[in-house]
Amino acid sequence: MTTAPSVPAALYERAARLDADDALAPLRARFLLPPDVVYLDGNSLGPLPAAVPAALDDVVRRQWGTGLIGSWNADGWWEAPLRVGDTVGALIGAAPGQTVVGDSTSVQLFTALDAAAELRPDRPLLVTDPGHFPTDRYLADAVARRRGLEVRRVPPAALPRFLAAEGHRVAVVSYAPVDFRTGELYDMRTLTGAAHDVGALALWDLCHAAGALPLDVDALDVDLAVGCGYKFLSGGPGAPAFLYVAHRHHASLRTPLPGWTGHADPFGLADEYAPASGIARARIGTPPILSLLALEAALTAFDGVDLTQVRAKSLSLTDYFLRCADELLTPVGFTSVTPAEPGRRGSQVSLRHPHARALVVALAEHGVIADMRAPDLLRFGVNALYTSHRDLLTAALRLRDLTRRAAYDPAPPTVGPVT
Repeated sequence: MTTAPSVPAALYERAARLDADDALAPLRARFLLPPDVVYLDGNSLGPLPAAVPAALDDVVRRQWGTGLIGSWNADGWWEAPLRVGDTVGALIGAAPGQTVVGDSTSVQLFTALDAAAELRPDRPLLVTDPGHFPTDRYLADAVARRRGLEVRRVPPAALPRFLAAEGHRVAVVSYAPVDFRTGELYDMRTLTGAAHDVGALALWDLCHAAGALPLDVDALDVDLAVGCGYKFLSGGPGAPAFLYVAHRHHASLRTPLPGWTGHADPFGLADEYAPASGIARARIGTPPILSLLALEAALTAFDGVDLTQVRAKSLSLTDYFLRCADELLTPVGFTSVTPAEPGRRGSQVSLRHPHARALVVALAEHGVIADMRAPDLLRFGVNALYTSHRDLLTAALRLRDLTRRAAYDPAPPTVGPVT
């Protein structure tokens, strides 16, 4: 790429310097990224890790094809939800035996919300964020209807004041550390502590945080957490989600879906349900082995990786992109909605523009894949394992040029339901 005269040379020089000093740069080889594509949508679907195709080939051809039903024992299929759970647990700061993987995010979230309410049966309020991802809000309402509770929608910034007045009535506070629209990062320690100060439980949706930054759920005294396997963990489309429950709650944990695999003796086929010990009682149905083992292979991309380095690079990337946005995109009508302060920023940058959908479509046609959230936000997710500063400069330049030349259809045809 040649330097355009209208672009400050300092942006090129800074990207080159930061990438040259990047200790994580070799990790990009752990992913099978298409050539000539800048992929900035890993906060929706992570790219294909290089370890996955061979692992899946082995699962399909040898374990399933040759081993058949014997692979439940011979290849550890039965233990996979807990084994992979411990691998995910290490990435979120959980000691072994507290994390299980195997159902969708929605199922895990419903399980966590209902189980949390069960642990505080004398409290009638369930608190969630009005800006939460829709599923989180829908399921909070569903659990409240099921249990005769009341949902209160309280923004994170307003939680301390709300708890001062109503805290004695709150069963569980359900938030996400990263706002999925704006990328704003909330203070998990402060919000968890505020919930505990009034005797409530803290439940966290880690979908936009797991694998992107250190979380330390044990050290933060988190009660329950859920998260998907297909964003920063790159487990593939529809990858199974995880559920974390702190050890201190295991003996009292009662889940709303007492499936056979969570039974103390699943193959005893008893008439009555008796929960397994520990986190195994949160298992529900037969684990989805193909997707579960794809996720297990994908997680090897984190082998030997220090998440504090991941976080440092992520902040460098988003800081650099915000600088690009300020110099290249603000003059052509974009506004950043992501906090500039590093401590308040997750692993994405969101920009506001009235033609967000049209510009995301045009960017994809020019080799830059991002996404948008209605009505007017373009989201650029960065993953320190494979994103470079040069990628972000390329994205900013192409977006500027498309916008400046109005080289896009302001009302592009809909090519499918996914945005």
